Amino acid sequence: MMGLFTPPCLLLLLLLLLLPVSSATSFWAKEKPNIVLMMVDDLGIGDLGCYGNNTISTPHIDRLAQMGVRLTQHLAAAPLCTPSRAAFLTGRYPVRSGMVGLGRVGAYIFSASSGGLPSNEVTFAKLAQGQGYNTALIGKWHLGLNCERAGDHCHHPANHGFDLFYGTPMTHLRDCIPGHGSVFAQVWPYVRYVVAASFWTAVLCFGCLPAPFGGRRVGLGLLLIGAASAGLYLVFDHLIGALNCVLMRDQQVVEKPYVSEDLTARMTWEAVDFMERSSGKPFLLFLSFLQVHTALFATPTFRESGPHGIYGDAVRQVDWAVGFVVDTLERLNLRGNTLVYLTSDQGAHLEEVSDQGEVHHGSNGVYKAGKSTNWEGGIRVPGILSLPGLLPQGRVVDQPTSHMDLLPTLTALMGAPLPYDRQLDGHDLMPLLLGRATRSSHEFLFHYCNAHLNAVRWHPPNSDAVWKAFYFTPVFTPPGGESCTDTLVCLCHAPYVTYHDPPLLYDLSRDPSEATPLTPTTEPRFAVVMVTMAAAVERHLASLEPVDDQMALGHVLWKPWLQPSCSAQGGSGGGLFCREERHRVRKATDFGWSVD
Repeated sequence: MMGLFTPPCLLLLLLLLLLPVSSATSFWAKEKPNIVLMMVDDLGIGDLGCYGNNTISTPHIDRLAQMGVRLTQHLAAAPLCTPSRAAFLTGRYPVRSGMVGLGRVGAYIFSASSGGLPSNEVTFAKLAQGQGYNTALIGKWHLGLNCERAGDHCHHPANHGFDLFYGTPMTHLRDCIPGHGSVFAQVWPYVRYVVAASFWTAVLCFGCLPAPFGGRRVGLGLLLIGAASAGLYLVFDHLIGALNCVLMRDQQVVEKPYVSEDLTARMTWEAVDFMERSSGKPFLLFLSFLQVHTALFATPTFRESGPHGIYGDAVRQVDWAVGFVVDTLERLNLRGNTLVYLTSDQGAHLEEVSDQGEVHHGSNGVYKAGKSTNWEGGIRVPGILSLPGLLPQGRVVDQPTSHMDLLPTLTALMGAPLPYDRQLDGHDLMPLLLGRATRSSHEFLFHYCNAHLNAVRWHPPNSDAVWKAFYFTPVFTPPGGESCTDTLVCLCHAPYVTYHDPPLLYDLSRDPSEATPLTPTTEPRFAVVMVTMAAAVERHLASLEPVDDQMALGHVLWKPWLQPSCSAQGGSGGGLFCREERHRVRKATDFGWSVD
């Protein structure tokens, strides 16, 4: 017993006590753990049983929560897909990488746009590669593809640390499934106005303006404008699915437009195949589901007449996929050394209603509003982490945490050095997950609506309060609701927002639904809170450095010369249309499903 107190042993004990928590984490994880990250698209925090839902069956996700740690104040760094995913991968506010827009568009809507995640950004996949991990992204990317020509793939996942990519460079849209309408439906009336106005103005020019005033030339020019507008309308209205709904395997386009019905099954099988092939060395798998983004789809096996229609079916299919992945880890004897994490990229999209009037959105529980807003319903998301043998089972953490925390957390687990040449905004979650810390490292969090600072959150030391102040809020349509049905998503600029001076203030610890803003009369600490938050905002804004705007108009417009085309090595067909027929049938058959 006395041997423990000899000088060498005392020195060793002292060194262990002085180790930072992140180093201690990698010390206790005797070997590099495998990492499986799963992100569901537009899943509401109120859609899962472990977060209070009792009308959709999610047994596999609920079991995952029981086997690990469940976060109740887990936050997306942005309420839209593109900036949210950029923050998740880099551990940084998306404004630092230029992945936020100043205008109306806040996410990429064309596969032939030139913007994307800059190549100098460091993702957790790049860090994993540096530690000898096999890495794979299966599913949705939505962070750009080409820059100057089709096939340059400057923003491709391969340039951001992923050895394998099987998925969609864009997002899943209504246009990807015939009969589900179009995300461009609000644009077509304006295009028709341009065509009609050009035609009739040209007629007037031909008939009324004398030749010396250039009537014929003006009329011909207007007719050309009208014809070009009509041509673009016809191309997009009939071919947008083939142009945008692209399935890639690494650098090759293998299906266009992709068949969505069995896509979750195919992607799940790809995840299983990757884990089987990588079981001899550590691996990082990012399984990024296209579900439950509209247009909604589900394999016939999961179709049932539940209270939530096809939305509930899609959630059930995702739950099945999560269970299949976890079961595979157990079958391969890898579960005990694999971190499994599940989240959503933002809250449920409340504006989604089908052309037939069927509600196509999920539940954000007690939290206000949804996707595209920084109300809690738009940014509070599921957060479940499980690593048997290291993380406790059944633990609940009710502290502010962020998607941006994943990069430093994974870095600690992998034993990788943090990138010290840039500002990181996330913190290592392991002290909270292990119970070694009782408070979040996030005293302040900043919430952006596109490139505009929308709100700030303050969790003061030695206090249970979580203050949140809004500088502007969306104008809901219809008034009194919690959505923006007139614009499909809530926008971030006038006249679609209301500015507040003083800001709207809430204490989320007492009012998680953000129902009643506080005032100097109802809250004695109002002035102190506002002054403290203003100082934090000033420090935060001073830390931002100028970067290229990846969401500028020139980067988000459709550029035909960047349009990805079917690869000769892909499935049957070529050019504009192709099918991954052999692979598709083989994978569906392996699951015991028919694709006829």
